[in-house]
Amino acid sequence: MNCLWRIAIAAIATLAVHGGALAQTFTLYKNPECACCEYHAQYLEKNGFKVETHATHDLPLIKRERGVPEALAGCHTILVDGYVVEGHVPVGALRKLLAERPPIKGISLPGMPLGSPGMSGEKKAPFQIMTFGGTDQRSTVFWTE
Repeated sequence: MNCLWRIAIAAIATLAVHGGALAQTFTLYKNPECACCEYHAQYLEKNGFKVETHATHDLPLIKRERGVPEALAGCHTILVDGYVVEGHVPVGALRKLLAERPPIKGISLPGMPLGSPGMSGEKKAPFQIMTFGGTDQRSTVFWTE
């Protein structure tokens, strides 16, 4: 493969992760009555992600099947490119996850923090996005915003 082809492929890959049209489809599972999950999906779409939303009453089962620790459970569960994303995670953390591809199961912004993407209210403190399902099974800070 010549050098120009490699540059073109690298540029397309960079655009796919950081640009407007992302290659990955986000599958968002949410409670049917939850409006903030819809707002988070809209936030993701405004930032260039494709989101398929599925309303379900089986969220606890989905979280258990995907290995989400109870302490890190979020409002909704997103599956993307082999990762699990819990809750109202900001796009900066999502882009980092998809670009760096760490050996973890997923990331989480636990609970429903006020002012997080899709949530109303005023942000009271920095959001700490946590990892889970790594090789050592410890949760660590992945991103702070």
